[in-house]
Amino acid sequence: MFTGIVQATAVIAAIEDRAGLRTFSIDFPSGFCVDLAIGASVAVDGVCLTVTEIVSPTQARFDVMQQSLAITTLGSYAQGARVNVERAAKEGAEIGGHPLSGHIDFTGRLAERRELENNLVWRIAVPEAFRRYVFAKGYIAIHGASLTVAEVNRAEGWFEVWLIPETRRATVFENMQVGDLLNIEIERSTQVMVDTVREAVQESLGPLIPVLEALLQEKGLSLDDYLPRPPSSL
Repeated sequence: MFTGIVQATAVIAAIEDRAGLRTFSIDFPSGFCVDLAIGASVAVDGVCLTVTEIVSPTQARFDVMQQSLAITTLGSYAQGARVNVERAAKEGAEIGGHPLSGHIDFTGRLAERRELENNLVWRIAVPEAFRRYVFAKGYIAIHGASLTVAEVNRAEGWFEVWLIPETRRATVFENMQVGDLLNIEIERSTQVMVDTVREAVQESLGPLIPVLEALLQEKGLSLDDYLPRPPSSL
């Protein structure tokens, strides 16, 4: 498990492709690898990877399956790329963000980037299948960083987050540009709640659901707008 608090940025020092696997050698800042062992978990841009070799006090290797390369941004990385990293949380550790599994649900495209005084606002496009799980003031993880959703528009398929100066300083986000893909992990308890309510509605209303959804759509609304919202993170 991870907390969504990015601990450092690291650099991909080398990439080696083998049958069905890609091996990343990653250079970490001094001190990051203290007590790091083979088999330990590290979140790399939000993707949970397993240490397969300790190369030096500041470098470790990770094997990544083709499936992980296909559904995350890791498949597009080249040598020299900088990534967000976080060690797995220890038992009893303070959860500064929200609990993360390191399992990416989808990649979202950075659709808009707005610079405001002391803040950077990102608008991120969401595939239709995942829009129901994103709520204003709810949590979401982007490249392994726990962030609060500021605004959502399910009809248009986007949500926005605000990045404060500390987040920009501590992550790779400062240089991300419109069109870039981002690893997104939705908040798991929100997904469970939404799916449970939808299943209950399905059981109760059954054949009437398409009719109800059509009526709501005429008003510019969605059934998801009437599902319980997750507890506020603010």
